[in-house]
Amino acid sequence: MSFSAKMMNLGMRKVYDYLEKDPKTNLPKLMEMIDKVLPESVYAPQRKVFREILEDQDNNWFELIESVWTDIDPQIIRKFFENFIMNANLDWAEKREKVMEEYHCNVPWAILLDPTSACNMHCTGCWAAEYGNRLNLSFDEIDSIITQGKEMGVYMYIYTGGEPLMRKRDLIALCNKHSDCEFLAFTNATLIDEEFADEMLRIKNFIPAISVEGGEETTDARRGKGTYQKVVRAMEILKRKKLPFGVSCCYTSQNLDSISSEEFIDQLVKWGAKFAWFFHYMPVGNGAVADLLPSPQQREQMYHCIREYRKTKPIFTIDFQNDGEYVGGCIAGGRNYLHINPNGDIEPCVFIHYSDSNIREKTLLQALTSPLFMAYHDGQPFNENHLRPCPMLENPEKLQEMVRRTGAHSTDLESPESAEHLCGKCIDYAKNWTPTADRLWKCSHGCAGCQKQE
Repeated sequence: MSFSAKMMNLGMRKVYDYLEKDPKTNLPKLMEMIDKVLPESVYAPQRKVFREILEDQDNNWFELIESVWTDIDPQIIRKFFENFIMNANLDWAEKREKVMEEYHCNVPWAILLDPTSACNMHCTGCWAAEYGNRLNLSFDEIDSIITQGKEMGVYMYIYTGGEPLMRKRDLIALCNKHSDCEFLAFTNATLIDEEFADEMLRIKNFIPAISVEGGEETTDARRGKGTYQKVVRAMEILKRKKLPFGVSCCYTSQNLDSISSEEFIDQLVKWGAKFAWFFHYMPVGNGAVADLLPSPQQREQMYHCIREYRKTKPIFTIDFQNDGEYVGGCIAGGRNYLHINPNGDIEPCVFIHYSDSNIREKTLLQALTSPLFMAYHDGQPFNENHLRPCPMLENPEKLQEMVRRTGAHSTDLESPESAEHLCGKCIDYAKNWTPTADRLWKCSHGCAGCQKQE
């Protein structure tokens, strides 16, 4: 019997009732039950960390766990437990292994997709608005993507864009139809209102990750005057209605001090955000502003800050670029996720706009076994130092070689960019970051402590 089946036989969904009555007392007991039925190798690092948190409940992580029970609608927590914990993780692990074994390819944990290229804003350094509002995945196409994904065990879907909430009605309808999946959307939040929040309460499986760039000055500088106040208003609505949400933060050379400050993190906690996802600026597109790339000193500052906040603040912080060591390097190319743009092009990464497959011509499984995705599968990790994970940003020669060898084409319909042009913007960055990355990597894997370079 599979470990997932064993979990079901234990009545894990009924176990939630037991957990809900007294989470502080019963969470450790639940972990004991999980440890008895799961093989030691399944989510071993994550389970170890979680056990450590529960053994000493006087810490910021347990404060975060407790806040979930007090701040979020109980029915939404239950739905999250079923969809995210059970379906998107336990069921995925079992089905994924079967597909990988049969087809020798990657199978993603999550699928990112752009419902539309339309956006009601035009942020500095963002390529999305360049497409205009003419590209859209139809409702039936998104429905098919989700259906195909579920057959491989994928129950986590993340909307990017464009601004996903330009398609509010369709997104809610898809959440309703696929009530066994968990949905997250990266959104500027300016379209979140009372009515939409009530719909979120009804369907219970949609979580926004709100884009914010630090304080009012830095946010409005990149996203337009008045944006910050609209974002604050959206978070007030979500918090009042006991809806879960997090934030998405792009750090650049211009906003890094603001976005990495303790004041900013404390403000996120006060607003009610339960997670903060930090993204390194990527110089994507012919018109990309390369000066927005952080310096090695700035990126190291972010590295240290996020790790410190994880020890002290009741909010789950993730750094997409600097946390590569926790996920074994690059997670794109279907290893943990893939991206589908509003034209249907299936891309290995949300930041790397090259493809050899389109959802209107191939199935998801066919795309995962295509030359480009197999090049990712065979090449990962792209660097043994997982602080240099990306085949574009830190290893630009790798992406150029994969695009050339597989015949992948640029998916930027406004202004196609060659891999040579894109990667050329990263050569100096990669060279300059390497000494710092190597020092940090060596320290984290062999030193008692890591001293910041003077």
